[in-house]
Amino acid sequence: MGNSQSHPGQRFSSRFLPGEQAEIDRLFDALSSEGLGSSTSPRSFSLQALKRHVGEALPAEMVARLFEAMRRVDGTGKTKGPSERISREQFTVSMSHLLKGNAEEKSLVVLKMISATGGPVKASEVRKFTEDLVGSVAHVLNYRQKLRGWTQKQAPGSLSRVQVLAAQLCSEMKLQDGEKLLGPQRLDCDRATVEDWVFRAPHVATFLSVVIHQGFLLLCSSLDLATLVPEREVDQEREFASVLDVLSVIYINSHLPRTQRHHWRLLFSSELHGHSFAQLCGRIVHWGPCVVLLEDHDGHVFGGFASCSWEVKPQFQGDDRCFLFSISPSMAVYTCTGYNDHYMYLNQGQQTIPNGLGMGGQHNYFGLWIDVDFGKGHSKAKPTCTTYNSPQLSAQEDFRFEKMEVWAVGDAPVTQLAKNTKSVLDVDPAAQALLEVSGRTRHSEGLRQDLRFLPGGSSDSALSPE
Repeated sequence: MGNSQSHPGQRFSSRFLPGEQAEIDRLFDALSSEGLGSSTSPRSFSLQALKRHVGEALPAEMVARLFEAMRRVDGTGKTKGPSERISREQFTVSMSHLLKGNAEEKSLVVLKMISATGGPVKASEVRKFTEDLVGSVAHVLNYRQKLRGWTQKQAPGSLSRVQVLAAQLCSEMKLQDGEKLLGPQRLDCDRATVEDWVFRAPHVATFLSVVIHQGFLLLCSSLDLATLVPEREVDQEREFASVLDVLSVIYINSHLPRTQRHHWRLLFSSELHGHSFAQLCGRIVHWGPCVVLLEDHDGHVFGGFASCSWEVKPQFQGDDRCFLFSISPSMAVYTCTGYNDHYMYLNQGQQTIPNGLGMGGQHNYFGLWIDVDFGKGHSKAKPTCTTYNSPQLSAQEDFRFEKMEVWAVGDAPVTQLAKNTKSVLDVDPAAQALLEVSGRTRHSEGLRQDLRFLPGGSSDSALSPE
């Protein structure tokens, strides 16, 4: 295409800004600095040079996959016979495909990373590549200290979160006959299938970008890690181990509104704040959108995203941005069907209607329910929840749990911060006068500054007679 006399990599290098291209050229020069013994020979680099540069930032198998893909591409983006070293044109084109390319161009690289044959690939090869990709993301974020407070914690005796997230990504692949990728016996995952997969599952391209940016330390400023991995904030001096690890956080976070992905603040944890429904209500109401999460006694991890502030009231609340999700034993997100508006429910102290926290379904038949008798809940879906089309999330329909967490996402509502600095005495002068006449002390005054920073904190509770 175009002028046959043009530089082989020109069409692809033109996608990069001058500063970006200079950074790519500097990396290539560093990789190819070992030379070939002749000053007139074209510069290139070997797999060993790439491994030395990357060091321990990426697993060796992922480095080998990237090298294999790069050495089978020429300056026009078409496949060619493999070379033992990577030329400047091959490197530039590969970076262009991975960082700036469309689904078709990315799929060209991905297919070569999956298999060196270039033909149809087995489902088992796709799964192994995907596990390597997901594992490399967790590895490089940890190595570069970009976990932002999260961990790579793995529950004993269960599938790793790498395997669970990889399985979720693979489930997005649709074969040409419309079926999902199932067993390793399938051989018809061709380039068109891979291209559709890269387009359908944006995590694949995003994770490849993370591997390049953080693994090679290349064009890091163009990767917005703040919306990929939210900053974790826990207002406690002692250690807190969340049920979530960095991969499950990345997965849930990617489904939130973009403006709420940069920051997660712990509002409630049964481990820190006790097994109390009253404590739960007191700490989560009026604190904006949040993620509700729990782990049942059988090890299933699941929850929901509440798009609006929780309020204690006998009516349903929320909007169609809410969703339910599963983390273990499988990862999935279940969005609204439009069948009804039973998105969120939080009630306490009523005689004739249920008391507890619920999402989806209907009274006594919620997609996710936490009973006022804390530690008990249900997830009822026959066959699916009407509001979210979600299956049963827990191992047992009626389940018990020990671990529950609620994380506020995005920035804290200004109205709530202001509200938590006020005592009932500030808005009721008569109450203040009565307190002074009776000779009682206003204890809330001294605690106000501390409590204003606590999620759900209220200086009203500090008012007590001497």
